[in-house]
Amino acid sequence: MPKQILGCFLGILLLSGCYYDNKEDLYQFVDQSCEVAQATYAADVLPILELNCISCHNNGNPQGGVTLEGYDNCKQHVDNGSLLGSIEHASGYAPMPPGGRLAPCDIQTIKTWIENGAPNN
Repeated sequence: MPKQILGCFLGILLLSGCYYDNKEDLYQFVDQSCEVAQATYAADVLPILELNCISCHNNGNPQGGVTLEGYDNCKQHVDNGSLLGSIEHASGYAPMPPGGRLAPCDIQTIKTWIENGAPNN
């Protein structure tokens, strides 16, 4: 009898490990929109650039002649429109990053920062 109970318990434990959740089902009631009223360079934009851009566009090896490392370098590409044009995959700009688009919320964060004057904050 104790072996049967133990066997049932282990069977249930084993089968419960086969449960599968996908992201859409788990977070279906969470608002996934991105409303960004303010964005700062240091807290919001720089982490996005570090994660997605600066590994290729750094001072040591600026691919395509573009460096986004440091505020002044980044601001240069903001001022000529190439940063926003590239991340939005706009016509006339090299689409970046090359592996696919940034997350819509990341694009909106950078766009909001630019619309607010791209301050060094």
